[in-house]
Amino acid sequence: MKVWLNGELVDASQAKLSVFDHGTLYGDGVFEGIRIYAGKIFQVAAHIDRLLRSADSIRLKMPYAKDELIEAMYQTLQANGRRDGYIRLVVTRGAGNLGLSPFKCLQPGVFIIADTIEMYPRQMYEEGMPVIVAKTLRTSRTMLDPAIKSLNYLNNIMAKMEAVDAGAGEAIMLNDKGYVAEATGDNVFIVRSGVLVTPPVEAGFLSGVTRGVVMRLAGELGIPVAQENFKPADLYTAQECFLTGTAAEVIAVATVDGRNIGQGKVGPLTRKLMTAFRQFTQSPEAEGR
Repeated sequence: MKVWLNGELVDASQAKLSVFDHGTLYGDGVFEGIRIYAGKIFQVAAHIDRLLRSADSIRLKMPYAKDELIEAMYQTLQANGRRDGYIRLVVTRGAGNLGLSPFKCLQPGVFIIADTIEMYPRQMYEEGMPVIVAKTLRTSRTMLDPAIKSLNYLNNIMAKMEAVDAGAGEAIMLNDKGYVAEATGDNVFIVRSGVLVTPPVEAGFLSGVTRGVVMRLAGELGIPVAQENFKPADLYTAQECFLTGTAAEVIAVATVDGRNIGQGKVGPLTRKLMTAFRQFTQSPEAEGR
C-alpha cells in the first residue's frame, strides 16, 4: 500500500510521524473520512471545505490548498488501484516539544490513506442494528465546537466501548441537556408521524456530509423533514430510526436498549432512503466537485 505523506507517495511501512508530533501527543489536528465510489471521491468539495474550516477553527495553517489536497487524494487512489473504498485525510499540528503550546510546531503534517472500511456487518444493513443510549455524554458545545472534526475522539471512543460491552453495534450519545446529539460516529434520524426528524445543529454534534445528502434526498422524495430536539423516550416510540455517516452510509436501527423500534427491522421509509442514497452514490453529481 502507498500512503501520501507530506507531498510524496511512500510505502505504508515508511509512512511515519514523529513521536513529538502534537497529533500524537495531544490529538492536535483535524481529519476527514471520505468514501470512494466508482473511482470518484464522494462529495469531495464539501469534505475538503469542512476540513479547511476545522483547521481554521483551531488556528492550524494548512500547507496545501483545496485543489492540491483533492489532487493528492486522487494520486493516492491511483497509486493503490482503488476505485471503491475509503480515504482518511489527516492534518496534524506537526512536531514540536513536550509542552502544550502549538506555536513550537513549525510545520504541519499531512497524510492520506486510501483503503477499505466496513463499519458494520452486512447482516445489520439487511436486518437493522441494535444500539444503546450511552451513559457517556457528548462533549458540550460550550467546551468544544462540535463542527471541528479533530483528532481527539476519546469522548466518542468511551461511548463506543459501552456499545461493545453491551453487544450493540453503536451507541447514541446525549448532550448535557438530555437530548439526543449523535451516535459515536454517525448522525441520528427517527421517523415520527411520517416525518423524518433529526436533531438540530444546536444539539451539539458534527453535522455530517451524508446527513445533508440524505435530508436533500428526502426532500426530493416528498418526505417531510424536521430538525427538532428529542429524547431517548422519542427513540423508543419512533416508527423508524436510522443512522447516517460517511463510513456507515445509511443503516437502520432495529432496537434501542433492547426495545424494538417499530417492527424491529428496516422500516419502509428507511429502506426507501437507503435505496435512494445508493443510487445517488453512482450518479454524476455524487462527486460534488
